[in-house]
Amino acid sequence: MTLEGSVHSWDLSTGVDGPGTRFTLFLAGCTLRCVYCQNPDTWRVGMGKMTSVDDVMAQIVRYRKVFDRTGGGVTVSGGEPLLQPRFVTELFRRCAALGISTALDTSGALGALASDELLADTCLVLLDIKSMDPASYRRVTRTGSIEPTLRFASRLSEQGIPIWVRFVVVPGYNDDPDNVEALAAFVETLETVERVDVIGFHRLGVPKYEALHLPILLEATPTPTAEQLAAVRDVFVGHGQRVT
Repeated sequence: MTLEGSVHSWDLSTGVDGPGTRFTLFLAGCTLRCVYCQNPDTWRVGMGKMTSVDDVMAQIVRYRKVFDRTGGGVTVSGGEPLLQPRFVTELFRRCAALGISTALDTSGALGALASDELLADTCLVLLDIKSMDPASYRRVTRTGSIEPTLRFASRLSEQGIPIWVRFVVVPGYNDDPDNVEALAAFVETLETVERVDVIGFHRLGVPKYEALHLPILLEATPTPTAEQLAAVRDVFVGHGQRVT
């Protein structure tokens, strides 16, 4: 029996979780409680099913031809995948041995748990930076500090690992112009950022909150307008970023 991890689910996606068609594996467990989280059913490790690396790989290899045709691969998301670093390390090692591209979708809050061994087999990091201002970060995530994420981002850049930065815009929480400017200025210091995805928060996860009897914290918060998103994108463009 190989190493096991708590797996919530998996899915195939195109153009969302990395290049090409991706086998996206959602692990259970997260230390953050972001106000806009669309997957509250992945917050606790116990919400997943203990699954071996062998079993996951048996699913992954079924799609090797799809990966080859589309330039895709495997993305591990969550929850927070770095809450289970040994499982991700072994999975990425097995993927790398087969020539399958890998991507890590993370907040970076647990970046210190990502070993050099894990990063050596990581082809891309989708880094969700919640906010730059410390108070705004805590308001969005309801815990923790932005500093571990910033250190992780710098480490990725130093090791030459490609990064796609993700910034989810929540009006009244992290869209203050000074905050956006500070974040864009930081991203500009990273040498391996390939693109920045500016995303408006949405309410697609509301049924999950209702099923779990959890409060919907952004019920009275309007989703960002096209103009608000364009203004945020313009700031990143002004710092030399390719923005989607």
